Amino acid sequence: MDLGDCYRLLGLRSGASFADIKASYRRLAQQYHPDINPDDNKAKDKFIALTEAYKVLLTVVLPEETAAHSNSVSTSGRDRPKATHREKTPGTKAKTHQPGTPKPPNLVEIEQRLKWKTYEQLQRFLQERRFPQAIALAEALSDRLSSDAEVRQWLAVAYQIWGRALISENQLLKARIYLKKALKTDPHNKSLWYEVQRDFERLEQIF
Repeated sequence: MDLGDCYRLLGLRSGASFADIKASYRRLAQQYHPDINPDDNKAKDKFIALTEAYKVLLTVVLPEETAAHSNSVSTSGRDRPKATHREKTPGTKAKTHQPGTPKPPNLVEIEQRLKWKTYEQLQRFLQERRFPQAIALAEALSDRLSSDAEVRQWLAVAYQIWGRALISENQLLKARIYLKKALKTDPHNKSLWYEVQRDFERLEQIF
């Protein structure tokens, strides 16, 4: 899948901003999420393709503040006058370097910024009871940062919260699915395990 295909899948023009990419993915992920369309294989395939396109674009499109920072660093380098012969000598070279000049963020820093911004958005979705959007967002982040134990915990908790909400809505079969997903996602979390077991007990009482 090339970049052009990724933009087209998300309904965007080539060169769309980071914010537009995220907004379009969230909107389409909610529309085609398998949990919203459980018996629609076309919707499932579309959701998988959207997620893949989103992950590809995140690797090449920086958040706006990161891009602005990188541009400012490169611009300052272009506008700086060329060093004279004297400035190039070993004795004065260290003096021309400005200590404290920020370095462009590396990939790890970008990933961490993305992680915590996504966490903030995830919390808003959960507070607003926008569970499909919360799950889609957490799953996308977990796919991107698959080795991050903290991200897996967030996804498991999101599954558990939605499962509990589904019990209240008397959608018991669907609730059981998401509670099981919570345990499978973060199986070594004792606190989560205890909470989910209590939710299963509620399910048994209702059944």
